Amino acid sequence: MKAILTIAALLFVVSAPAADGWLVKLKNSRSLHTFAADMERAQVNVKDLKLANWVKVDISDEEAQLLKQHSDVLAIEKNATLKLQTNIESYDPVIRAQAQAHIDAQRALGILSYRGEDNPEIPLTITGGSGSDPLFDKQWGMIDNDIKGAWSQSGTKGSDQIVVAVIDTGVDYTHEDLVDNMWRNVGEMGTDANGQNMATNGIDDDGNGFIDDVVGWDFGRDDNKPYDLHKTGFQLLMGGNPGHGTHVAGCVAATGDNGKGITGVAPNVKIMAMRFLTEDGQGTTEGAIGAIKYAVDNGAHILQNSWGSEGDGGDKEASQALQDAIQYSMDQGRLFVAAAGNGHQGVGYDNDTDAKPAYPASYDHDNIISVAAIDKSDALGSFSNWGRNTVDIAAPGVAVFSTVPDNVYQDTVIDIPGLITATWDGTSMAAPHVSGAAALYMSKNPNADWREVKQAILSTATPINAMSGKSVSNGKLNVRQLMQ
Repeated sequence: MKAILTIAALLFVVSAPAADGWLVKLKNSRSLHTFAADMERAQVNVKDLKLANWVKVDISDEEAQLLKQHSDVLAIEKNATLKLQTNIESYDPVIRAQAQAHIDAQRALGILSYRGEDNPEIPLTITGGSGSDPLFDKQWGMIDNDIKGAWSQSGTKGSDQIVVAVIDTGVDYTHEDLVDNMWRNVGEMGTDANGQNMATNGIDDDGNGFIDDVVGWDFGRDDNKPYDLHKTGFQLLMGGNPGHGTHVAGCVAATGDNGKGITGVAPNVKIMAMRFLTEDGQGTTEGAIGAIKYAVDNGAHILQNSWGSEGDGGDKEASQALQDAIQYSMDQGRLFVAAAGNGHQGVGYDNDTDAKPAYPASYDHDNIISVAAIDKSDALGSFSNWGRNTVDIAAPGVAVFSTVPDNVYQDTVIDIPGLITATWDGTSMAAPHVSGAAALYMSKNPNADWREVKQAILSTATPINAMSGKSVSNGKLNVRQLMQ
């Protein structure tokens, strides 16, 4: 009774709940059950994150401070904002003012929108196709890594048994160069006992807690269509998603030899679409945790993460909840590839010494590979973070050519003559090259664990001046050498 009264006493505060709630870690499962029941009796929304006794609660900041005193609470933190690791948003006040004026004018005319407002149905059939990839020559990162030589030498372009979870803004699962390589949840395929299509029958056929999750899950909207909702034009200069997850997915595993577009580093592996970042290019810790746990529980071998924050949303204290999720992935034997971060307003810094290192890349979990970005001249991107101890390797991350939604291919995000031209730059673009390399290596060495994969990638890196003393490997990704 005392515990109930203690919790109920916290709820007299009249201030409004925090916008994205608070994350609370309870002492054990019994404490979680009691806590949840007490909160629900007090009409406070509670969500069990099903990870290490964490729950999300919708309470005010004042109530959260009081809750820290509760004997069953081990940790409490804001459900922080996490963002894309790209270098697209303009910080120039003049450009931002012009972009905002244009957006306001469009809004006044009622024509402002973003593509993909209505998620398309998930294709259940393979499209096929054969022939060389006509846009391969635009992929300088693939050429720099001698991808074709790596395939020839190793005898593999990847195995369809290896799954990479792209934890991001979603993926255009209808894209001509990605549709055939989307992971399909076999537990939600076929027909059920009533002869209905299991992919659309509204039933959790495989009992994993998610209904009709055929290609992944959307933790931003909590539905089964993790489509890459994206903005265009002037909207991107104010921040937003330009088709980020689709671009990342193409770097990892765009289909090869299908007579269309480009190829990924590992063009035969599968892509699991995990959406928790919205069309605004932002998500929450809660969403990231959900995506990580889903990916692990549903068979992904590699978790690709081109997102994060400076000091976990501006706080110097790291997120215990996010660390617990990464620990869960490590305990289950998964590799966690993370973008090293794009600095403060696009100017890179040292993750080892800065007061706000980029997370999750800077956490000390051994299964993390933290990736910096270089250009075709082997120079470190001006936006890219580095760190002798916290960044592992560099990979192509400047003007990267890849897939974007609506069957489009780009290395230039936005080009407004007389105002701005922005290419696809970011540690976001570097990380998926490493994820693809890891998938290729696992395909050739199916018994390799994450330790072996990480060691192989770092030990075969090519030393470059830009990364000397600025990363663990002192070098850049070398897929050809990795696959020898």
